[in-house]
Amino acid sequence: MSVVPATLNGMSPTVSEQRTRPLLDITRIYYERAAAELPRGQEILARWPGADLVEVESHWRIPELHGDEANVRRWVRIKTEALVLGVKKGVAVRPNGRSADFIAPSTANGCAMACAYCYVPRRKGYSNPITVFANIDQIAGSIHRHIGRQGVKAEPNQCDPHAWVYDIGENSDCSADALVSDNVRDLVDLFKSEPTAKLSFATKFVNRDLLEWDPQGRSRIRFSLMPAPMAKLVDIRTSPIPERIAAINDFVEAGWEVHVNFSPVIVADGWLDEWRDLFDQLDGALSERAKAQLSSEVIFLTHNEQLHEVNLGWHPKAEEVLWRPDLQENKISQNGALNVRYKSGAKRGYLAQFKALAGEGLPYCDIRYAF
Repeated sequence: MSVVPATLNGMSPTVSEQRTRPLLDITRIYYERAAAELPRGQEILARWPGADLVEVESHWRIPELHGDEANVRRWVRIKTEALVLGVKKGVAVRPNGRSADFIAPSTANGCAMACAYCYVPRRKGYSNPITVFANIDQIAGSIHRHIGRQGVKAEPNQCDPHAWVYDIGENSDCSADALVSDNVRDLVDLFKSEPTAKLSFATKFVNRDLLEWDPQGRSRIRFSLMPAPMAKLVDIRTSPIPERIAAINDFVEAGWEVHVNFSPVIVADGWLDEWRDLFDQLDGALSERAKAQLSSEVIFLTHNEQLHEVNLGWHPKAEEVLWRPDLQENKISQNGALNVRYKSGAKRGYLAQFKALAGEGLPYCDIRYAF
């Protein structure tokens, strides 16, 4: 990756220009001293020897990165050029029961991509570049001990018929994280020796380095898919939809379990026709082996009032489909934020239409989870 003089000032490029910028061009690393002293932290610092180093007390409190909505003017520049190195304080495993049985402690948070609807940036003030955690041994140890306490999975559920499933990418995109450190690969290696469990993460980035990892069927990668015209509008700095679809067969052959996330489903003019086209493209691209192991999740759009206001400052065109008061109703989240989602009665109808369409186009692909 190239290194240029570090500057996080100035205006971000237009949305079209953002698509041609490198995903990462790290020129400044903010680090907690404890993280820099760990072996993984030292490895990460060595990857970018020309980067400016800035010591911080906490990866949660970096004023020039987090908590300032004015950062919308340099949103993508920050995501491209800044990296944060920290220590994960809480390493407990949490129950889930929806997409996965459990949520593993994160090895990173934040993201180099800039999807217009993403909930992750809200946690650190919207710009939120990748923060990678150096205490990977502590994180892996917590997961290993938790798996040992579960024993054998006695009954199948929507997460998996046999294995306990641990989502390792709740607050980041692990395929992009793997560009920064070996944390994700360490967990893939861990799960090879865990016969009662498997890891899982969703991604919008095709990182073909992962094809060399030999996960031996103990790791589930979920490629997030939506119709290409909508993705071009809202999935900023991600791998194009055709590239994600084209990767599925290769990942199956490389020993990954591959599922798809139809997410987010955004209701707009012609949305069902666009999804029908996507299902046709997917069906035509998949090998028989890929089809035989395929499952999916369906997640309809949930948006956020504060994120809507921020988006108006950098990508207002996306808000024309994301913010639809005529179709949406308010929902107060657990932290008191105002979210919006499709009106419950209408959403049931949308979901029924979507499932019927998927059943016709992809009859071999069951829907494990729909929300």
